[in-house]
Amino acid sequence: MISIVSAPTNLGLRPPELGSVPGTSKAPEALRDAGLYDRLMSAGALDAGVVLPGRYVNDDQTRAKGHVRNETAMIEHAIRLAGRIGSVLERGESPLVIGGDCSLLLSAGLALTNRRNAGLVHLDGHTDFRHPGNSNECASVAGEDLAAAVGMHWPAIANIQGRGPYFAPGNVAHIGCRDDDPEFAEADSVLGLVMPARVAMQRGMTATASAAAAVAGGAGYWLQLDVDILDPRWMPAVDSPDPGGLSPEDLVALLSALAPYAIGASVTVFDPDLDPDGHHAVRLAEILGTGLQFLGSRATVNDH
Repeated sequence: MISIVSAPTNLGLRPPELGSVPGTSKAPEALRDAGLYDRLMSAGALDAGVVLPGRYVNDDQTRAKGHVRNETAMIEHAIRLAGRIGSVLERGESPLVIGGDCSLLLSAGLALTNRRNAGLVHLDGHTDFRHPGNSNECASVAGEDLAAAVGMHWPAIANIQGRGPYFAPGNVAHIGCRDDDPEFAEADSVLGLVMPARVAMQRGMTATASAAAAVAGGAGYWLQLDVDILDPRWMPAVDSPDPGGLSPEDLVALLSALAPYAIGASVTVFDPDLDPDGHHAVRLAEILGTGLQFLGSRATVNDH
């Protein structure tokens, strides 16, 4: 059974412009309004409530070196959201976290550290593998979440409560980056699988899903979807749209193949501020309602 957890965080993103805040915090309610929650709940899903983040602060002028934007609030939110995810799992349900920005991958990782050999399938238009070892511009965890999840970031976010790395690098499959992703080569050398969107489309979604599950499987895996994996022709309402992404039909096929075997899933980086008439939210609700409808139905989860 799916349990929907709303996580309206924007803490991991840079300000879109001076004096403003990112709009991803509005995504859960925009998708609710677009019919996603009703669609899933009519098929038996439960509403597991909301985990609210702390206040977004543009701390670029005051943040000390070696710290990410909104660090304290982000860590506090990660711990609380991990607790909610853990409660859902303890009830034998499949958590579906609707974000929010993709810094909430930290929460999923924390929640799964007591799940033996849990892997990660990371669907994203970017590798999100920026970290202090390859960049002097680390600040926004939404572009650094995958590196943090495998332990390659400052300990404050990569080792919360001494529980990192949250996923073993060899058990992580990334699908969807573009060919010019600046961290592709390093991610490819560290993770179990890195497959650009172009290659995934050439191979087909069934073969792509099989390859990802083979790397991340075992005790089940977390499924993280950043919706900028879609080409901006269909989904421009994201922080960093890049051409060369999947079509809606591709994404539905990929999710449909992966979701049944997933322990849980998170959906991130849709920005309703960039979708004033709501039609992109409706499209995304259709994609998610179809692709994730059998989330967790065939998953195997082992505890310590």
